[in-house]
Amino acid sequence: MTVVTSAIAKRRKLKSRFVAGMCIGAAVIALAVLFSILWTLVSRGLPALSLRLFTTSTLPTGENGGLANAIVGSLIQVGIGMAIAMPIGVMAGTYLAEYALKSRLGAVTRFVSDILLSAPSILVGLFVYQLMVATTKTYSALAGSVALAVIAIPIIIRTTEDMLGLVPIALREAAAALGAPKWKVTTLIAWRAAGAGMLTGLLLALARIAGETAPLLFTSLGNLNWSTSLSEPMASLPLTIYQFAASPYEDLVALAWAGALLITVGVLAINIIAQAVVGRRR
Repeated sequence: MTVVTSAIAKRRKLKSRFVAGMCIGAAVIALAVLFSILWTLVSRGLPALSLRLFTTSTLPTGENGGLANAIVGSLIQVGIGMAIAMPIGVMAGTYLAEYALKSRLGAVTRFVSDILLSAPSILVGLFVYQLMVATTKTYSALAGSVALAVIAIPIIIRTTEDMLGLVPIALREAAAALGAPKWKVTTLIAWRAAGAGMLTGLLLALARIAGETAPLLFTSLGNLNWSTSLSEPMASLPLTIYQFAASPYEDLVALAWAGALLITVGVLAINIIAQAVVGRRR
């Protein structure tokens, strides 16, 4: 019996070490790919960074243009898109988690949200194109913002519902026992308890739409000139990267790499700041 037990224990240790080695190897490969991407972005994009990049609009090759109009356009469109998506996503996710556990409307809403979550972004762009661009006969920054909002909404819905589902029932029962109405239990107890996870969901949605190109091709179209009007075509960093990356001119390709680096650093900075805020709350 002792010999058999010892053999079984050895086989289990070998299997455990094999699985652990596979997991470590997969982690190393993932980190290697990540650092390779970051190194490429830094090595190609950092030399193109300068003050002119943030103060000059995009210009034809040889005229030392920058990305000021694209940066401002991205901030405007992503900001408006998140302003549209956040209240809709948070309220819909709250409804699914708190009020529609066994509701048919809740089941339909959850099903549609899951479909939108996996829908290709180019289809969202085509939908908004038919909804806004084809009817108004003009490309616009507002249409681009709506397309980005449609992409962000299902992400926010899913993370909000999941995070609220992790809040213990005892917290809700304790507040209800003290006479608090349902809306106060939700907003003052459940939202606060799930705040860190909900914030992570908002950042995930922000990171997703910050680099989207396909929906903007059908909606805001892009603009080489300075434009802040929501009713006109507007430049954005993803569109500028898409247009300049395939250019035969080295200065425009360098601007594309600089734009890619800016998007990456911006999303990374937002995540670091949010994690610091969440850590302080905890």
